[in-house]
Amino acid sequence: MTKKERRTFSAEFKAQMVQLYQSGKARKDIIQEYDLNPSSLDKWVKQSSTSGSFKEKDNRTPEELELIELRKQNKQLLMENDILKQAALIMGRK
Repeated sequence: MTKKERRTFSAEFKAQMVQLYQSGKARKDIIQEYDLNPSSLDKWVKQSSTSGSFKEKDNRTPEELELIELRKQNKQLLMENDILKQAALIMGRK
């Protein structure tokens, strides 16, 4: 069994595939003709219909955006906490 090499596609190519699909060409024909992964085509169609962009950051849900923001805040708070602990140790020695 050979492993397929990961391919990348330009936004223009993705847009063309979505346009073919929306114009009525059969999904299986597009997948076979262009040797695509079915889930990739489905993802491109969904992204095109929701945000019109194929960039992951443009297609995040509100929950994903909130999680990213909360992780940033948590990291900042942990860093500030470490600084305060270090300062308390230094002040305690004097």
